[in-house]
Amino acid sequence: MHDTDYIPIAALNQYTYCPHRCWRMFCAGEFSDNQYTIEGTSLHDRVHTLGDGHREETWQIRAIWLKSERYGLIGKADLIEATDGHFYPIEYKRGRKGEWDNDEMQVTAQALCLEDMTGSPVTQGYIYYAQSHQRQLVEITQELRVGAIATIKAVHSLLETGKMPPAIYSQRCTGCSLYSHCLPQAIAKVQRYQEAS
Repeated sequence: MHDTDYIPIAALNQYTYCPHRCWRMFCAGEFSDNQYTIEGTSLHDRVHTLGDGHREETWQIRAIWLKSERYGLIGKADLIEATDGHFYPIEYKRGRKGEWDNDEMQVTAQALCLEDMTGSPVTQGYIYYAQSHQRQLVEITQELRVGAIATIKAVHSLLETGKMPPAIYSQRCTGCSLYSHCLPQAIAKVQRYQEAS
């Protein structure tokens, strides 16, 4: 179905947010824009100005491709910074800190790639929220690493089998640009009706 030697880092973010959304995007090739995705694309277009430079004692490089042979990951980082020989990824997001952990998953996956590419440990990263103009520190803990590795395996399996995870309604659905594709509330009602019949 797909070449799954390398999976996109972004797929880990989507899977952590909603496995069904990940399936729609990366297996079925579906995507719809809404206000949030358009704002996010606009932010990334501004951030992804190729190049590198310095900010005080910190070296910065934007829009750099990351790859991990060990974990089978590939993706573009918004920003990588290095201070005193230590690298850390910075992921840009349009809003403010949310309730979900999918952005931390993406930063952790980028850290795993950086470790594989540089041979040096990456112990932290950041999420920059455009709405608040603030960075949130992400400590790359053992718990996040274990979660990322489990998610990599789950996404590999999803891409290899193409098996669609169920659409399960949650509060996350309210901002999802693919909500009208899966209609999880309607599916749940139909299932309850069928079970009652």
